Amino acid sequence: MPIIQLGRSAHVDTFTRDNLPAPDLWPDLRLDGYDYPDRLNAGVELTDAMVERGFGDHVALIGNGRQRTYKELADWTNRLAHALVEDLKVKPGNRVLIRSANNPAMVACWLAATKVGAVVVNTMPMLRAGELAKYVDEAEISHALCDTRLMDDLTRCALDSKFLKTVVGFDGSSNHDAELDRLALEKSVHFDAVQTSQDDVALIGFTSGSTGKPKATLHFHRDLLIIADGYAREVLDVHPGDIFVGSPPLAFTFGLGGLAIFPLRFGATATLLENASPPNMIEIIQKYKATVCFTAPTAYRAMLRAMEEGADLTSLRAAVSAGETLPAPVFEDWKAKTGKPMLDGIGSTEMLHIFITNRFDDHRPACTGKPVGGYEARIIGPDGETLPAGETGRLAVRGPTGCRYLRSNRQEEYVQDGWNVTGDTFRMDEDGFFHFAARSDEMILSAGYNIAGPEVEAALLAHPAVAECAVIGAPDEDRGMIVQAHVVLAAGETPSDYLTKLLQDHVKATIAPYKYPRQILFTEALPKTQTGKIQRFRLRDSG
Repeated sequence: MPIIQLGRSAHVDTFTRDNLPAPDLWPDLRLDGYDYPDRLNAGVELTDAMVERGFGDHVALIGNGRQRTYKELADWTNRLAHALVEDLKVKPGNRVLIRSANNPAMVACWLAATKVGAVVVNTMPMLRAGELAKYVDEAEISHALCDTRLMDDLTRCALDSKFLKTVVGFDGSSNHDAELDRLALEKSVHFDAVQTSQDDVALIGFTSGSTGKPKATLHFHRDLLIIADGYAREVLDVHPGDIFVGSPPLAFTFGLGGLAIFPLRFGATATLLENASPPNMIEIIQKYKATVCFTAPTAYRAMLRAMEEGADLTSLRAAVSAGETLPAPVFEDWKAKTGKPMLDGIGSTEMLHIFITNRFDDHRPACTGKPVGGYEARIIGPDGETLPAGETGRLAVRGPTGCRYLRSNRQEEYVQDGWNVTGDTFRMDEDGFFHFAARSDEMILSAGYNIAGPEVEAALLAHPAVAECAVIGAPDEDRGMIVQAHVVLAAGETPSDYLTKLLQDHVKATIAPYKYPRQILFTEALPKTQTGKIQRFRLRDSG
């Protein structure tokens, strides 16, 4: 592994650099083709630099009834940056928490904090005081910017915190009449951004907790641009006329990339919804003729139903699915109705964004695709050995981004011999396509058979009576484990023994009969993270 040499940091508060993993625990980074200057500030690159490139009059953000051009966004963020430095005394390297739903004000606060050299921690509206306290303590957060509609839990968190001392409200609606807005009102629209190093930490992303306790991951200024200059440029071919829409929270890296970084990097437009329900997304797609959508398979199923009822979603040229396995029936139905493939992909908070994906001209159903340019992937066995094509094992990947946990003893689990071992079970076919089997902790060993839960889920979802489902392994005295399916029924369906047997027989007829769910539990809803990932560990724990 090459010797890691970090650039000269602009951080006065050196907490994040001091708490990077030891150099010998870093992944092997492949930065060929990503040549950025030593001094790089991602906040500037996505605002002022775009104005200088001639995009000043292009619409950057749409949300809460207003449209804002790149020039307006640059001016807004510069005024906010002045307020952060002059009034709130934010210093380069301080951690700044932002609490808001998806709206333009949240994006502006994130960009402003990035411009002043702060390390941003974006958080979701639904976190409560106790959950926020864990983030604050882990990242030693000193400042917080909060939508005034969401102040209560953050205020309670600050009362008992030894780190969080400054909490300031902003108006996330269209009025902009809160303390931070008033502080910024009279400031100059010109701001000399902090000349951060390309490898200064810009963002702390907390994992979504789909398998338990969230972990803090550290991402550099260059990383924020790499995911755009890699995946968004190569796979999505983003251009200034694109209009983005989606459901993932900006608080998670999938949403921040797909709904802020990607459009802003290329002079495109982001539409931001505080409530990104499928009906609301469908309305926005039709109203603004959105071209690129980021959401989960469940929402795409709702869009397919809406198209049958007359919704016009033909403006979409790219439908990106991540967060959950994309079932083959959804892929095939989407392609049949639109003539375009749905782009399934896999990413992680540790890697920042998508690193394996299908392409418009190179795709297969029930397949995750091939590595994004600059990344390489392999399937490894128990001892780290590379497995041949067709065999199932753990996914290992490396490229220009990689895992760096903050003060975590989990670094050696995720990074092994320079490779990021994601915790997913995959196989690679003879043509180099990667096929998801399960999270490594979701493989079900039943009577000597290895059964991948997502394969059973895909079979169940192909039945019209099933709206959603999650499959886990449940303890069984005779078989060790059995396949247990938690099923949310489609509207108008009623749980019954007859329906249970009907679904079991359907699975037996769709995939190998030994994989069928020996137990089906009907439920009103499945436990999920705010990114839409099903929390199967909660189903296992409740059993």
